[in-house]
Amino acid sequence: MAHRSWLGAVAGAALGAVAARAAYAAFTRRPPVGDEKTWTRTNHRGEPITLLEGPAFVAGAGAAAVLAPGLPARVRAAAVLAGVGSGVLGAYDDLREVNSSKGFKGHLAALARGEVTSGAVKILGIGVAGLAASALLPPRPGDAGRGLARAAGTLLDGALIAGSANLANLFDLRPGRAIKVGLLAGGPLLAASLAKGAPAAAALTAVPVGAGLALLPEDLGERAMLGDAGANALGALLGVAAVTGLRRSSRLAVLGTVVALTAVSEKVSFTKVIAGNPALNRLDMLGRRPR
Repeated sequence: MAHRSWLGAVAGAALGAVAARAAYAAFTRRPPVGDEKTWTRTNHRGEPITLLEGPAFVAGAGAAAVLAPGLPARVRAAAVLAGVGSGVLGAYDDLREVNSSKGFKGHLAALARGEVTSGAVKILGIGVAGLAASALLPPRPGDAGRGLARAAGTLLDGALIAGSANLANLFDLRPGRAIKVGLLAGGPLLAASLAKGAPAAAALTAVPVGAGLALLPEDLGERAMLGDAGANALGALLGVAAVTGLRRSSRLAVLGTVVALTAVSEKVSFTKVIAGNPALNRLDMLGRRPR
């Protein structure tokens, strides 16, 4: 089983990396929607930057999830649904956002006023995708009970997938930051999956890690950024991997962390916190251009 886990992880990472780079090269020649200007934004320096890294991540990681060996059909379908679904909804927000509502609270407040923002559509859509992916997955480690107990577990796991998708996007404010956070989250999860001999969880974790590493030079070089499309897909895929490989108690702990960080983000700037901590700031600036 351990041998299969290592093979799955290597194959998943390699497929994710190769497919993401191929998709990025193809999309920079011919964007999936519109033209080059459609995907151009201004970064934190006031310089133009492309969002095509996001669709490339979605396409690459999605293709790798389809092709990765050893995944049960339901696990494969759940990963594609969560990753590609979250990525498409993120791309919709990237291209359609024309309002000033920001953050989870801001979009829901606008919705309460009768204003349907692109961010609200994305949040609700990712919630549905996360729940559907959770329902698709076979019984997870530590699952027990039937009826309401099983339904409650599906709801919590769906919230973990959707919450992870949203949280990853909150870090996509500086070059490479969202991918680095994804690597910091995915590394221990991959190590745990390999140690337990869990091939499906190992392959699922390796797919977004490989795709992220392949696109990291473009991100750090400030030539491209993940945007909502890539960041949402990154978080969703890691969420599916966590749901697949962790026991119920660990999944609840991860969900609590995701909810807490999301709530804190409404009041506290992650960028200011990172800049004020020497260790976090060094990691954040690693590989980046000087300020």
